[in-house]
Amino acid sequence: MFRRTAARYSRSAAAAVIAVAALVAAANAGPARAATPPAHEASHSRLAPTP
Repeated sequence: MFRRTAARYSRSAAAAVIAVAALVAAANAGPARAATPPAHEASHSRLAPTP
């Protein structure tokens, strides 16, 4: 009976570690950024050339 309980706890611990790793990876990924700014924002961008 101890083996079943130990197996259950070890599976739960492994699932928790995987869940935390997935959450950390998702948090570090951040939102995707566009390659170029939209046309209406291009004139307001700091990267736009000044005349």
